[in-house]
Amino acid sequence: MKRFLCLGALAIACVAAVAATALPALAQNPSPIPASPGETVFGQHCASCHVGPNRADRAPDLKTLMELTPESVYASITAGTMVVAAQKMSEDEKRLVSEYLGGRPLDTKHTGSAESMSNRCAANPPLGNPSAAPSWNGWSTSPGNTRFASAKTAGLSAAQIPQLKLKWAFGFPNGDTAYGQPTVVGGRIYVGSDIGYVYSLDAATGCVYWSFHARAGVRTAPSVGPVKGAGATKFAVYFGDMRANAYAVDAATGDQIWMQKLSDHYTARITGAPALHEGRVYMPISATEEVFSANPSYPCCTFRGSVVALDANTGQQVWRSYVIPEAPQPTRKNSVGVQLMAPAGAAVWNAPTIDAKRGVLYVGTGDAFTEPAAKTSDAVVSIDLKTGKILWSFQAVQNDAFMVGCVPVRTENCPKELGPDHDFGSSPVLITLSNGKQLLLATPKSGTVFALDPDRKGEVLWQLSLSEKLAPNNGQIAFGGSTDSKKLYLALEDGTFVAVDLATGKSSWIARLESLDDLGQPTANGENRTKAGLRFGQSAAVTGIPGAVFTGGWDGILRALSTADGRVLWQFNTVQAFKTANGVPAKGGSMGGPGPTVVNGMLYVGSGYANVGGGMPGNVLLAFAPDAR
Repeated sequence: MKRFLCLGALAIACVAAVAATALPALAQNPSPIPASPGETVFGQHCASCHVGPNRADRAPDLKTLMELTPESVYASITAGTMVVAAQKMSEDEKRLVSEYLGGRPLDTKHTGSAESMSNRCAANPPLGNPSAAPSWNGWSTSPGNTRFASAKTAGLSAAQIPQLKLKWAFGFPNGDTAYGQPTVVGGRIYVGSDIGYVYSLDAATGCVYWSFHARAGVRTAPSVGPVKGAGATKFAVYFGDMRANAYAVDAATGDQIWMQKLSDHYTARITGAPALHEGRVYMPISATEEVFSANPSYPCCTFRGSVVALDANTGQQVWRSYVIPEAPQPTRKNSVGVQLMAPAGAAVWNAPTIDAKRGVLYVGTGDAFTEPAAKTSDAVVSIDLKTGKILWSFQAVQNDAFMVGCVPVRTENCPKELGPDHDFGSSPVLITLSNGKQLLLATPKSGTVFALDPDRKGEVLWQLSLSEKLAPNNGQIAFGGSTDSKKLYLALEDGTFVAVDLATGKSSWIARLESLDDLGQPTANGENRTKAGLRFGQSAAVTGIPGAVFTGGWDGILRALSTADGRVLWQFNTVQAFKTANGVPAKGGSMGGPGPTVVNGMLYVGSGYANVGGGMPGNVLLAFAPDAR
C-alpha cells in the first residue's frame, strides 16, 4: 500500500527515513531508492556527528532528531546550539535538512495558521451535540465503513447532482498533496493537511475557526466524539500524524487535550482514520520500513503493524495488538555483516471497522517485508475490542513478501520470491443485507472481492475477481468502495468502475470511464492522457448516496455515476487554479486517496495527490452544492 501513501513535499515520509546505523555506509552501498535532497544534505553535513558508532558524545542520534519539529531543527541550526556546526550550510540546505528531519514543510512564519488567514469566522459559537445533526464523522458515516450517506445525511439527491456548482474553495498553504479526507460534524469541517495543520472550517462558507499544528503531516480523516475530564471541553477531535503521534484537541477551539507517541519505530505513521467506540480510540499503525530496507547497510526488518486502543479521555494505552504476534528474531547476516531480522511487515494502513454486535474490530493488513510471509499479512484480522486479542484472520493473498525498495533492483536483503504487493489499503466493510444476513467485504489490491462470514471466523461465502490478468504492484483496488447494502461499488485502477451484486457475488454492471485530453475532449480509457504521461484510473475511495456514487480520478476529474447503470451524471475537472476563501493560492490535481464527503446538501473533496506514480500535485479543498442553494 505504500505506493499510494508515500507522500509529502519532499517525499520525506517514505524515502527520507534512514536507520541510525545506515547512513555511514550509503556511499559504499547505494540504496535502490534515491535519497531526498534533505537526506543528502544530512549525510554531507550532519551524519558524521549524529549517526553510527563514531557518533559524537552527547549528540542526539537520528531517531531522536526525527522526533523534533522542522521549526525546532531550523532554530537550532540558525540561532541555537548548532549554529557553528551549520555555518558552512546554505540557507536552502538548512531548510532542506530541517524538513527532512521534521517530516513536513518548514513554517517559521506560521503562514499555515488560522491567524494568518483572511477569512477568520466572525464568531465561534458554542459547539452543539455533534450527533444531533447529519454528519460524516471519520472515514465513513457508519462504524461498518460502508462509505454510504443516507438520504437524510446527504441532503442531496441523484436528481440534483447535475446542478452541482463550486461554492467555495480552501487552499492549504505550502502544500502539494491534499490527502486529508474532511470530516463534517455539527456544521463544521475538520480536515488535516500535508503541512501538519488541522483546520476547523464553517461547512457552509469555508471561513476558518481555528488551526492546530501537529508535529507531522495529517492524512487521517479526523473523528469527533465526547470527552470527559477536560474542563469545559465536551467534544474532541481525534487524529494521528505521519510520525505515529495520536492527538485529541478541543473540537470548539483546537486546544490540545492530549498527545501520545504510539510507536518508537522511526518509520511508523498513522494513515488510517481512528475509530471511536464506547470511550476508546482505536488507532491503526503503519510504516514505510520496506521502502529503504533493501539497502544492505540496513538491518531489515523490525516493524510490525498494530492497532492501539487508547482511553479517549486521557490518551492512555489500554492495549496494543500486533497483527504479527511473533516478535522479530535474528535470521542471518548479509555479505556486509549486517544482521537481518524476521518476521516483519503487515502494516495497517486503513481505518478499523467496528462490529459492536460481536464485540470486535476488523482491519486489513499490508504485505510482509520478510519471508516466509506471515499468515496475518495481506489479511483481514479480527480483534477483540476489550482485550486486543486476535480472534481470527483470513489471508487473501499468500506468500506476499514484498519490499518496494527491491523494485527494480534487488539486493540480498530482498525476499528471494518477491510477492505481488497485493495487500489491503481499504478497510473491511461490514454490511447487512435485506434478509438480515451480515457480510464482511474484503477488497485487497489484487482486484478480488471476498465476502466473508463474520459468524464463522471469516469463512468465504463467495469471491469475485475483477482483474482479467494479474494486477500490477499498485493494484486494482486501493482505498475501497461504497455499498448501499444491495451492491458494492468499486473504482478500479484500470479506469473501469464496477457494481457487484452482494446477494449473488456477480457483477451487475461495468462502466468504462473516459478521461479528457489536453484539448478537453473525452477519450476512451484515457488513451490521450496516457500518451501525455498523465496517469489514468481510479484509486481514491468511493462515496455513495442514494442513486449515485462519486469517484475521483488520477486525471483530476471528479465524477458522479448512476448506481443503476454506471452512466455519468456529472463531472468536474479539478485540475485548475482556484480563487480561495482564505486567500491562499491553490490548484487541484490528481485524486488518488481519500474520497468525497457528502453532508447536508453539500459535497466536499480535496484535490492533489503528488509524488506517487505520476500523480499531479494540488493543495485545495473544494465545496459543491446545487444551484438552488
